Amino acid sequence: MTDELELRLDSLAGVGPVTTRKLNDAGVHTIMDLIVRGPVEVAELTGMDIDSAGKLVEKAREGLVAGGLIAKDFVSASELYKKRQSIGKITTGTECLDTLFDGGVETQALTEVYGEFGCGKTQFCHTMAVQVQKSKEEGGLEGGVLYMDSENTFRPERIVSIAKANGMDPEKALDNIIVARAYNSSHQQLILEEASRMITENNIKLIVSDSAVGLFRSEYLGRGTLATRQQKLNRFVHLLVRLAETYNIASIMTNQVMSSPDQFFGDPTKPIGGNVVAHTSTYRIYFKKSGKKRVARMVDSPHHPEQEVIFGLGEEGVIDHETDTKKKKATKSIPKASETDTPAETPETASDVLDSELIDSE
Repeated sequence: MTDELELRLDSLAGVGPVTTRKLNDAGVHTIMDLIVRGPVEVAELTGMDIDSAGKLVEKAREGLVAGGLIAKDFVSASELYKKRQSIGKITTGTECLDTLFDGGVETQALTEVYGEFGCGKTQFCHTMAVQVQKSKEEGGLEGGVLYMDSENTFRPERIVSIAKANGMDPEKALDNIIVARAYNSSHQQLILEEASRMITENNIKLIVSDSAVGLFRSEYLGRGTLATRQQKLNRFVHLLVRLAETYNIASIMTNQVMSSPDQFFGDPTKPIGGNVVAHTSTYRIYFKKSGKKRVARMVDSPHHPEQEVIFGLGEEGVIDHETDTKKKKATKSIPKASETDTPAETPETASDVLDSELIDSE
C-alpha cells in the first residue's frame, strides 16, 4: 500500500469510474482522503446510502492498516508510547515557548492560539511558517506550509525579515509557503477539502488557518443561525484535525475572542466557537498583551501543565523577552568576585565618556 498506485480510489472494490469522478470533483483523490472525510461526507458526495459509504471507508481503512500507513484498531500503551516518540515537533525559535509546548508544536495535533488583536497570533503563525522549513537538526521538519488567510493579514515581507533573522534564504522560504486567501466560510471549507493533494505534492508539514472562526462569525449573525454556524464550524475544525493525524503534519489555527459581560472577577476574555472548538483543539493557548511584553498560557492540553511564559515580538518573529535575555548575558559576562580580588572598576557613565572625549580632543 505504500505505492501511489495502490492508493488510487479505483483500486478499491466497488469504486467505479462514476464514483471516482464524483469523489475527485469533491477533492477526494486517494484512499487516504476517504479516511479523512469519513462515511457521512462520502455518502453526501457520491449519493450512495450511508451503509455503503461506511463499508467503502472501512475497506480503505483496512487497506491502510495492512500497509502500515495508519495504526491498528487495538494497540498496547507501550506500542503507542514508542510511536509517539517519533512525532515531529517544530521549534518556535524561543526557549520560553518551546518550554510551554514541551519542545515545539506537535504534528498529528491541532494547536489553537486565541487572544485579542495585537497579541501576537499572526506573528506566531508567520514565525512557525519559517521555522518548519528548517532541518530536523535545527528543530524544523524540512517541509512546506499551507497558509489559509481569511483576514488578509499574511505579509510576505514579514516572512523575508524572519527568514533573514534566522540565516535562511528569503526567496526559498517564500517558495515553500502556499497562501490561500479565503473570502467566505464556504470558500475556506473548500480550500481545506482540496488540501490533501497539495499536502502530498508539495511536502506540506504545517497547515495554518488565520483566523479559523472569523468568517463564520461574520456571516452567521444572531441566535437563529447559531446552530448552522456551529455545525459548519465543527466540520471545518474536525477536518483540520483529521488532516493532521492522517498525514502526520502540524495544524495551527488562530481564534478570535469576545468579552463576557457576566464576568465580574478575573479575565472576561473568552474564545469564539464555544465547546465545538474547545473539544476539538488538542492544545489551546491564550495570548495576551502586557505592555510591550506578551504572555502565553497553556489553557488546555492532554499532558502539558497549565503554565504561563513571557515572550516578545521582534525581527525574528516571536522572541524571548528582552529582560530575560539581558539577565542571561549579564550573568555570563560579569565574573564572580572573591574576597581577595581587587574591587572591580565601576562602569563608565555617559558623562564620563563625554569628558574623556573632550580631553582627547584638546
